[in-house]
Amino acid sequence: MTAAFGVVGLSGWVFGIGVLKSVLPGVAASMKPNTAVALLALGLSVSMVARRPLTPRKINAARSAAVLAAVIGGLTLLEYLTKVNAGVDQLLFRDDTARVATGAPGRMAPNTAVALTLGSVASLCASTFRLPAWTSQIPALAVLTLGMLRLYGFAYAVPQLERFGGYTGMALHTALALVLLGIAAFLARPDEGPAGLLMNAGTTGALGRRLFATILVAPPLLGWGVLAGEDAGLYGRRLGTALLVCGHVIVFAVVVFAALAVGRRIEVAHARAEYQVRQNELLQAFMDHTPAVMFIKDLDGRLLALNTKFEESMGLSRERILGRRDQEVLPPDVARHARAADLDMLTRGTPVQRQEHFDLPVGPRDFLATVFPLNDPHGAPYAVAGVLTDITERVAAQREVERANRRFLALLESAPDATLITDGDGVIVMANAQVEPLFGRAPAGVVGTKVEDLVPGPQRPVHSALLRRYLQLPDPKPTVLDTGLYGLHSDGSEFPVEVSISTFQAEQETLVFLTVRDITERKQAEAERAARYEQQRRIAYTLQHSLMGEPPRLPHLPSAHRYLASVQDPGVGGDWFDIIPLDQKRTGVVIGDVMGRGLDAAAVMGQLRAAAHALARTGIPPWRLMTGLDAFVDDLADQLVTCCYLVIDQGAREVTLCSAGHLPVIAVNPEGSTRLLRAPVSVPLGVNDSCGSGLSFQETTHRLPPGSTLALYTDGLVERPGTDIDAQIDVLAHTLGTALKGAPADPEILDEAAARLVATLIPDTAAHDDDVTLLLIGVPEPDGTSVGRITGEGRDRPS
Repeated sequence: MTAAFGVVGLSGWVFGIGVLKSVLPGVAASMKPNTAVALLALGLSVSMVARRPLTPRKINAARSAAVLAAVIGGLTLLEYLTKVNAGVDQLLFRDDTARVATGAPGRMAPNTAVALTLGSVASLCASTFRLPAWTSQIPALAVLTLGMLRLYGFAYAVPQLERFGGYTGMALHTALALVLLGIAAFLARPDEGPAGLLMNAGTTGALGRRLFATILVAPPLLGWGVLAGEDAGLYGRRLGTALLVCGHVIVFAVVVFAALAVGRRIEVAHARAEYQVRQNELLQAFMDHTPAVMFIKDLDGRLLALNTKFEESMGLSRERILGRRDQEVLPPDVARHARAADLDMLTRGTPVQRQEHFDLPVGPRDFLATVFPLNDPHGAPYAVAGVLTDITERVAAQREVERANRRFLALLESAPDATLITDGDGVIVMANAQVEPLFGRAPAGVVGTKVEDLVPGPQRPVHSALLRRYLQLPDPKPTVLDTGLYGLHSDGSEFPVEVSISTFQAEQETLVFLTVRDITERKQAEAERAARYEQQRRIAYTLQHSLMGEPPRLPHLPSAHRYLASVQDPGVGGDWFDIIPLDQKRTGVVIGDVMGRGLDAAAVMGQLRAAAHALARTGIPPWRLMTGLDAFVDDLADQLVTCCYLVIDQGAREVTLCSAGHLPVIAVNPEGSTRLLRAPVSVPLGVNDSCGSGLSFQETTHRLPPGSTLALYTDGLVERPGTDIDAQIDVLAHTLGTALKGAPADPEILDEAAARLVATLIPDTAAHDDDVTLLLIGVPEPDGTSVGRITGEGRDRPS
C-alpha cells in the first residue's frame, strides 16, 4: 500500500492532477515528487523483505531501494540543516504548489524526510538477519508515530502537528503511507523482537493486540469527542479536560479489568502448563531411558517428541529434528516408507507391528516397529506414536542360526553313511537320505519311530541296553561299535553294521548322533584276510623252525629256550641260537640277532646260522669264528648283525666267549648270585669294511662255579620304549637269580625259569613288536675249585 501511495502521488505530478498531489488541493500540503519516489522505493523494499523465502537477489534489490529512499531523505535533511539548496528538490518536476514564504519549492517536509530516512534504516536492518530484530522495529515505530502525528493534527485541526515552524507541511496521504510503512516494517520479522511479543499465538499476544488496538482507538476518540463538545459550546476547556481525564480513567479501568481477567486465565493456564511440563518431563525422562527408539508425530508427519535413542540413531541433535517432517530428517527411502506406514496405520485405526530394516546414518539396522494412534476424547486421532526396538543383533543371530541349520542339513545330507539323530529315549527326530538305500525306508518314514525298529527283533534288547549304558556315562565320548551289531532291511534281511555314536546338547535336550554303515563286505574281507594271515603264519612258522632247526639236547649240558616272533610280522624274524657239540669236553653256543624283521631277516639268519655251525665244527677259537662271520656279512648288502659265540669246556669248568656288539651273558651260581660275563667291546658284524680295516674281535675266558647257569638272550627281551636297557638287564638278572637259587641245573627247572623270565619282562606277549630269543644252559658240577681267570685278552685278529 505504501508503494501504491507513492505511485498515486507520482502520477499526480506526471499528469498534472492536483487531487493526486494533495487530498485537499489548496488547503493541505501536497506530496512532493521526491517523497513519492521514496515511498515507492520503500514500499517495494519492505514488501520484498517481508516475503519468504528470501533469495540473495531479493535482498540486494530491497537494499538498493532502501538506499535510494535513504539518499533522498538524507539529502533533504542535509538541506534543512545546512540551509543549502542541493538541487534535488525539483530534479524531477517543477513545484508550483509551494509557497516560497513557507518553504523551498519541491522540498518535502522535515518530518517527512526524517520518516523516510528512518524507514530506510528499518528496511536495511530487517534485511540483515544477523542484526537483532529491534534494530528495524524501533525505527519502524518511529515512522508510524510521525505519520500518526500528522493524522492527529488533521483530526484535531492542530496545524502545529502538520508542519514544523514555517516549513512545508506533510501531505495527508503521505501520513497515511508512512503509517502503513511503519506497520509493514514493524511486522517484517513477525517472530522476533517486540513484534514477536505482539504477534505470538498465545494469550499474551492476544492481550497485547487488544491493548494496542484500544490505545490506538480509545484516546483519539475521547479527544475528538471532548473537542467537539467544546467547539459546540456545551462546556468550557476546564470541564472538557476533566471529561477527557474521566473518559481515560474509565477506558483504562475497563482495560485493567479485562487484563486482570486475561491474566487470571493466563495464571490458570500457566499452572496447568507447569503441571503438563512436569508430566512431559517425566514422560521425556521415561522415553530417554528407554533403550528403544521412540517418537511422536502429528498427522502431517512433523516430529513433536523423541528420545535420546532417536537422536543417536539419526546422528542429529533434538533441536535439529523437532518440528521437522520425516523427509527432512530421515533418508529419502526410509522417510517414504515411514510415511506410508503411518498412513496405513491411520487408515486401519489400530496399532500395527512389523519388522523393518533401515539404512540409517549409523549403519544398517533391524527394528521391531510398533506404530499406534493417539486419540482425543472423541476417538479421533491427533498424533502418531511409534516404538522401534533395535533387534539387529537378534536378527543377525537368527540368520546365523538359519545358516548354521542349512549348513547342518547340507552336511547331514552329504554324509556318505546313514545318519540318525534321536532323543534321549531313542526316538528318531531326524534322518538323512542315505537311510533309504540302507534300511529300505524313507527318511520321513523313520522319523518319530524308535531306533530299535531298525534292528532285528532278537537283538533289540542288546541294542537298547548298549544305548542306555552309553547315555548313563558321566561324560560320554564318541564311540565306534562294530561287534555283534546288525541292521534290519524293510524286506526282512539282516546285515552287519558299524555304528558311530556321540551326543550333543541341543537347548535343554540331549540328542544322540548315530552313523550307521553296512560292513557286510568288510566282514567278508576280514574273514578272508584272517584266513590268509593264519595260512601265512603257519607257513612262516614252519619256515622259521626249518631255518633255526632244533638244538640238540645234550645229557651233560641241560638247556631250555624260548622264541617269540613279533606280532607285526608273519611269525618270522632275524633271531637265532644254536648248540654245537665240538668234542667230548667242549660245546659251542651261538646266539645272534639280524637287524630288521620279516622274510629278509629270516633268510639272512638262516645263512648265518649255517655258516656259524660250519665254522664252529672246525674247532676254531671264538674270535676267529666271529672274524669269519664278519667277512660273510660283509658280502651281504646293507646288513647289520649282533652275535655272541662262546665255548663251554666242561672239564676245565670255564667258558671262552667273543661278542660282536651283543648283549652281555649272565651267569648265575647255585646260591642265586648273578654276574655279567663282560667281553671286550666289539662292533656288530657288517660294520667293518671288506678291506680288512676296522676293529678286531677279541675273546675272553671265565671260570664258572660248579652248578652255574648261563643266560643268553636278544634285545627283544629287555628293550622297551622309554625304559633303560641296563635297568631291564638288572631285572632279568635278579629274576633269574631268584628262580634258580638253590635249584640244580635240571632241564625242567630251567624251562620253568625261562617261562618266568618271559612273563616278567613281557607281560603282554600278544602285543609285543620284536623278536625274543632266550637260552638257558646249565653247567655240570664236577670236582675242582671255583677260580675265575681271563685269558687270551689282547689277542688281536690277524691281519
